[in-house]
Amino acid sequence: MGIVAGLDSSSGFTRIVVCDTETGAVLRQGYAPHPVEPKATEVDPQAWLLSLGEAASGGLLEGVQAIGVSAQQHGLVPLDRQGNLVRPALVGNDKRAQVAAADLIEAFGGRQAWAEAVGSVPQAAQPVAKLRWLARTEPEAASQVAMVLQPHDWLVWQLLGRPVRRTTDRGAASGTGYWSAGTGAYRPDLVELALGHQAALPEVLGPADAAGMTPEGLLISAGTGETMAAALGLGLGTGDAVVSLGASGSVMAVHHEALADPRGMITAFADAAGMHLPVVYTSNAVRALRGTAEMLGLDGLEELSALALKSTPGASGLVLLPYLEGERTPQLPHTAGTLSGLRRESMKPEHLARAAFEGMLCSLADAMDVLRARGVEVRRIFLLGAAAELPAVQAAAPAIFGAQVVVPQPADYAALGAARQAAWALGVSQGVLSPQTPPAWQGAAAQVFEPGEELAVGRAVRQQYGATRDQLHPEAFGS
Repeated sequence: MGIVAGLDSSSGFTRIVVCDTETGAVLRQGYAPHPVEPKATEVDPQAWLLSLGEAASGGLLEGVQAIGVSAQQHGLVPLDRQGNLVRPALVGNDKRAQVAAADLIEAFGGRQAWAEAVGSVPQAAQPVAKLRWLARTEPEAASQVAMVLQPHDWLVWQLLGRPVRRTTDRGAASGTGYWSAGTGAYRPDLVELALGHQAALPEVLGPADAAGMTPEGLLISAGTGETMAAALGLGLGTGDAVVSLGASGSVMAVHHEALADPRGMITAFADAAGMHLPVVYTSNAVRALRGTAEMLGLDGLEELSALALKSTPGASGLVLLPYLEGERTPQLPHTAGTLSGLRRESMKPEHLARAAFEGMLCSLADAMDVLRARGVEVRRIFLLGAAAELPAVQAAAPAIFGAQVVVPQPADYAALGAARQAAWALGVSQGVLSPQTPPAWQGAAAQVFEPGEELAVGRAVRQQYGATRDQLHPEAFGS
């Protein structure tokens, strides 16, 4: 029996799982917070190493043969010619590059030009926008940048003893804004457009490639971003989609090709297994539920869920368009939310509660339809986030999405995906696994919900929602 480890260096902590290479069974686990301020936008990367060391203490990695690294996406680690840090790393939650992103969109000829070039339109979080911000606000620091890494790239490089060769993987590279999942190649001209000069970029490894061996003889796999690692940890395949319920929302699915969307609504990520992960984002998800709970004077989402279940599908004609922070899908950045269908009989707390859940889910179903319209097959939907455990979500989601809904048991899926990648690279190096197929680990324990006889009801709820959306925003989806 072999043993591998997967580590996930998220924005606030490091989690490590040690797994059996054959089954994926978790043998040991480690955890440590990052020694950084909450919501920090600039971080000394050494904090990630300190957290890693603490999480791995007590002999956690004893007997481990290979390690996979997952890390927060969209971070920027700028290095000089000697490999030293030019300034603290800029992490994904840094929104200061919003103006820089808009500047880049205009400088390169608009949203369609970007979507065709790299499969995404610049957002503040992406490294390409951060480079533009650096060039505009800290030109002296920008002039020293000779190599650009992301957090997972930097951690792999550190684990390997800072070799001359620096690597990344296609999953992490696809989030930079200067690597195309469609062509599998960098766009150095976009780095120069953003930074003002060329900079070295890490070599992009294949899914089962090894980044190298540590001085102690441990194999380090290619590693990847958290989203791609979680998809690998969940065991996603063709026909699977993931709906993530955070304050904002996202829908991603496994697909056989990169999708360039001229409107820029689809972000063309690559996955960690040789396929693609087109993603559509919404600006509003659980924030609509929390806002409704506050409006109704409820203590939390559990109370809102219980109240919603006292209503019926369609919420007595009440429709909530949950565009509270503007919206990305559809592209309505300056709009506001709308409550429609107010009649004497619908003006009850339970109907508003129900409308909030249905509005959130219908908005995410709209995002899913953007993918389906481009030929993405969706047979099974994984629902992630704490709100996925709410009975009102589980009751309404299968019918509204029109597919089987899977709510996985909470687990460290990004760390598990990193461990699975490590087992894959180890197996390929030993000649016992194919570079085309990751190890067949046991899938996530989960609750499964079928639309069943409620499918027609779900269609009616979506029709009611869609009619309201199209009446108020007739150009939302080009209708």
